[in-house]
Formats: sequence, C-alpha cells, structure tokens
Amino acid sequence: MKKVLGFYTKTPLILRIAIGLVIGICLGIWVPQATFVSGFGDLFVGALKAIAPILVFVIVVASLANTGKGVGKRFGRVVFYYMLSTFLAAAVAVVMSYLTKVSIPLAEAVDKTAPAGLGEVFRALLSNMVMNPVQALISANYVGILTWSVIIGLALKAVAGEKTKEFFTDVSNAVSKAVAWVIQCAPFGIMGLVFSSVSEYGLAIFVDYGKLLAVLVGCMLLVAFVIDP
Repeated sequence: MKKVLGFYTKTPLILRIAIGLVIGICLGIWVPQATFVSGFGDLFVGALKAIAPILVFVIVVASLANTGKGVGKRFGRVVFYYMLSTFLAAAVAVVMSYLTKVSIPLAEAVDKTAPAGLGEVFRALLSNMVMNPVQALISANYVGILTWSVIIGLALKAVAGEKTKEFFTDVSNAVSKAVAWVIQCAPFGIMGLVFSSVSEYGLAIFVDYGKLLAVLVGCMLLVAFVIDP
C-alpha cells in the first residue's frame, strides 16, 4: 500500500488530473448509471470549501503576528494595490462578459437579485466585515474572515509572546499541509465532477465549458500581463 501511495504522489499532479478527467468522461458515456462516482466530486469540493476559510484566517493571523516593525506603511500599500487590482480585474470581467456571451446549464436555479444601489452595496460590505468571526468561518464570508484575521493578527503582534506567535505559525503550516493533502485528491474530485456533467448533459457540455474556459484564461492573462503591470 505504501508503494502504491508513493507512486501516486510521485506522479505529476497535472497528469493525474488528466487521467481522472479521461476516466470521468468514459464512465459518464459508458456507465452513466454509476451515480456513486459523482460523490467523489462532491467530497472534493466540500473539503476545499471547508478548509479554505480556515487556511485564509490562520495564514493572515500568523503572517501579521510575526511581522517586524514598519509593517503599517507596507501593509497599507499592499491593501491599496490589492483593491485597485481587484477593481480592474472585475472591470475586465464585466467587459468580457458583454463581448463574449457564454451560457452554462446549471443544476439548480440561482435566485439572486442585483443590489438596488451603491449604498446597498456598502451596507452589505460593512455588515459582512463585522459578522461574528465564527459565523464568518462557517459561512465562508471572506470579507469578514479577512477583517477579523487582520485585527487579531495585529493584536497578537502587539501583545503576544514569541511562543504564542510560534504556535500560530505552526497552526498555519499544519493547515497548509492539510490543504496539500486535499489537493492530492484532486484527480478523484475531477473524475466525479466530469462524470456528473457528462452523464447528465453529454459531451456537448465541453463545448460550453471550453468557451467559458477560454474567456476565463483570457481574462487572467489580460490582467496578469497587461492590467497589473
């Protein structure tokens, strides 16, 4: 068993994901009644959704708690560039969405209404920022997670001893290791997700997903090599 696990982990992740993709397509075409395969995709997505909020929280807390003097000015500059880059990336996404109309069938209807105005957007933003930190972690409210992790990280920097800071660093490293273990299961998750899509919509789904992937990658390249520089 140890040899099999070693061979699995030594195989490049991209190759394993490609194999999982092919297996998922084949199962979706030839054995669509094997619905249990889609469970692998649900488990993988669920694990990522569960661990990601904790990862963000502990990494930010540990990073801020262990920073040296003069972090305030550098941190403010980082936040400014982050906000600016995020706004420009959103603008690129909106423009591309109007230029390239891509429709993707959804398994469930999405019942969402757009905000009535800018004031409503800011009220929602402030409400998310001051949400109970435990509730923010449970609901994956990243605005609240970032807000409280910054506050707690700066507080620890001011009052915590070295042992406490080392503890949070160890927790951050442990959660990062757990995320790496979850990522190792990506081939099975991709297999389940692809099987679910192919068994329900057929191979035609890849035409739509291919268009969407082209738009996403195009936006990423535009932001990375043109907008941000």
